[in-house]
Amino acid sequence: MNEDKATRYHRLRRRASLLGTATAATFLILLLVTGWSASLRDLAASLAGPSFGLTVTGYVVLVALLGEAIQLPLAFYQGVTLERRYELSTQTTGRWWLDRLKAGGIALLFAVGAALIVSTLLRWNPELWWLAAALCFASMLVLLAQLAPVLLLPLFYTFTPLERPALARRLVGLTERAGARVLGVFEWRLGDRTRKANAALTGIGRTRRILLSDTLLAEHSDDEIEVVLAHELAHHVHHDIWKGMALEAVLMTIGFYFADRILGAAVGHVGLAAKSDVAALPLLVLAGGAVSLALLPLANAVSRVHERRADRYALELTGNAAAFASAMKRLGAQNLSEERPSRLVEILFYSHPPIAARLEAARAWESHRS
Repeated sequence: MNEDKATRYHRLRRRASLLGTATAATFLILLLVTGWSASLRDLAASLAGPSFGLTVTGYVVLVALLGEAIQLPLAFYQGVTLERRYELSTQTTGRWWLDRLKAGGIALLFAVGAALIVSTLLRWNPELWWLAAALCFASMLVLLAQLAPVLLLPLFYTFTPLERPALARRLVGLTERAGARVLGVFEWRLGDRTRKANAALTGIGRTRRILLSDTLLAEHSDDEIEVVLAHELAHHVHHDIWKGMALEAVLMTIGFYFADRILGAAVGHVGLAAKSDVAALPLLVLAGGAVSLALLPLANAVSRVHERRADRYALELTGNAAAFASAMKRLGAQNLSEERPSRLVEILFYSHPPIAARLEAARAWESHRS
């Protein structure tokens, strides 16, 4: 594995990600302390007239466009420059721009919807809006988990039924042994964007389906693909998706409560007339983001526990430690994964155990079984 190259690649990615977070936070802070947020609110209100909903929508659109203009150079560096430098990208610049526009449009729709919900709840009940908002967004998480494979992913990727009948039957049989029914097995076209490989078991209930990237199918054996899918199956068998959404709901509730305390203290300052003032939305995003950032190590730690358990499940279901090890090594090389990041980096940034730790766990499992 290209550990030195992988370490440099991920160090640059982390730096860019941290710089992006700092840039976004600085932008929101400047909006508040300079009074620009209030000015944008007034501009949106003058364009929207008496309609509160149109004022919120106009304000969010103006802020989003400014934020996108500031973040765009860094996004291009992360998505195009860095990926090409490390020979991971197969995507044309035009395709990147198209995906960026689509993702930005969808993100803007969600941002407008979220702002309308929060602003309406703030006007309806300034004291308990945070709890109602948490319940509302938690429900939306469940809905998105069901609809994303059907409505969102096809906007960006092409999916076709897997044209390898023997492998498809083998994988469907694996899901039946695990007690998780699937809609089908689909080839996920990634090769026109990246050399990285991926697999997923997306959706819940009737929308659950197996997705295998063309890059995975081209480079990995059937045994390796089976053990990778077994890992993904474990998350459904152990209800990790539901547990993850429950944790996210708890974190959102904490974030909204913290935002409520901050909003209450900020009224009368930086041009904010009330908690429900549209110009206060950047403060709400900052407060929620600060909570998410502070609790990220906890969320990552929980995720790593789930991932280690999923690895054990994959080994037990397939009984194929050799295929597991070769799959991890091949995926690590193909995706340019860090083999042994520092412990601090793992705690702060890793939602999965590092490759070396996963290989060591597989060897320990095989030794114990013997």
